[in-house]
Amino acid sequence: MYFEVSGVQVFPAIPFLVAFVASFFSSMGGLSGAFLLLPFQVSVLGFTSPAVSPTNLVYNIVAIPSGVYRYIKEGRMAWVLVGIIITGTIPGVIIGAVVRITYLPDPAKFKFFVGCVLLYIGFRLVHDLVKGKNEKSIKDTATELNQVHGKGIRTVKFSITKSTYRFLDEDFTFNTMGLFFLTFVVGIIGGVYGIGGGAIIAPFLVTFYRLPVYTIAGAALLGTLVTSIAGVFFYSVIEAFYGDSVTISPDWMLGMLFGAGGFVGMYCGARLQKHVSAKIIKAILAVLILFISVRYILNRFHF
Repeated sequence: MYFEVSGVQVFPAIPFLVAFVASFFSSMGGLSGAFLLLPFQVSVLGFTSPAVSPTNLVYNIVAIPSGVYRYIKEGRMAWVLVGIIITGTIPGVIIGAVVRITYLPDPAKFKFFVGCVLLYIGFRLVHDLVKGKNEKSIKDTATELNQVHGKGIRTVKFSITKSTYRFLDEDFTFNTMGLFFLTFVVGIIGGVYGIGGGAIIAPFLVTFYRLPVYTIAGAALLGTLVTSIAGVFFYSVIEAFYGDSVTISPDWMLGMLFGAGGFVGMYCGARLQKHVSAKIIKAILAVLILFISVRYILNRFHF
């Protein structure tokens, strides 16, 4: 099948299956899988124009709702986090889109940028493994999830300085403006890369803000969904200002095909998460991510 916007020719089942596998495993680790799909599009499918970034955002739009639905249904959506993440990342994504088109249209430079982002994500995963985070037994994980039922996340306080929400009878407080500026920066990176930013902001929320992973995953995904919609819209609109010199708007057909695989994979991953060791999942993702990132970075220096 030939995709006209991207110039990609590939058997339709391949993007679907790749997205399914990527989202299946990454969703178990609290990520959408978009950070893995972009290297596949660039290096395997040869989709290197700036349009690959919004196409990756289309994947998020189609794939993420299944995961968001489960978090809302289980009462694990921290709405105060969602509001701040969206407010900060939307303007960042718009700036990121301009940076991508203006300063990173060259595939070599873009690959180097992607390599640096992946290197960060990979090291965060390794750090969690070394520190022994999320090493609870499958039985303990299932018990906690059962406890959440009927005791959903509730906003206790929201102000310009500090915000608090309650989870399992425990309060968690964070600096509102600090998180806003963090999400703004993450939004710029996500807008350039085409991942929305959830894969970057989630580790920050757990590591630096000490927020429980069960409470931030849903907020990060929903924030990524909303900012991805804004990013795709902005990429589509600004194409008119660049004429035919460069392809900017997304390849909707290819993005939706990836998204369909991601939708199924993310739902299955969320369902089966408690039956698979988080340590094994993170180890597999870390090896894959670090391999891709090092390869992209070394290629920049012609190694």
